[in-house]
Amino acid sequence: MTEMPSPDAIKVWARLMRVSRQLMERAEDALKEGSLPPLAWYDVLHELAEAGEGGLRPFQLIERTLFAQYNISRLLARLEADGLVEKLPVADDGRGQIIRVTAKGRETRRRMWAVYGRSIAELVGAKLSPDELGMVSALLGRLRHPPATD
Repeated sequence: MTEMPSPDAIKVWARLMRVSRQLMERAEDALKEGSLPPLAWYDVLHELAEAGEGGLRPFQLIERTLFAQYNISRLLARLEADGLVEKLPVADDGRGQIIRVTAKGRETRRRMWAVYGRSIAELVGAKLSPDELGMVSALLGRLRHPPATD
């Protein structure tokens, strides 16, 4: 029989879900107000930029972003249509592709970060002290699977 959560665990869960949704919505709103693409685009462009000129295979993007395969396929098609990423064949895999961010994609990511970063600073950084930020980060890291070590 599965143990039932304590009232405190339920309260924490509910707050995590609500706060997470609210923070994401506010960051999305800020991007929209700046006539910028949605946050999901930033996540993909960020991972591709971090990967460098070698790019990433679609399955690697799925692992790094936690998007479902069908979502990443549609998103990549849209990013490619907008000239933000390019798909290149893999030499030893006839059906494989490498996805790489373009110069336009790097510029879009830079413009998005100016707004997204400001949102993080206002929504989180300005509301918690450095010690509180460290504490929240450590506690949330313990909830991850596997636990975060940084």
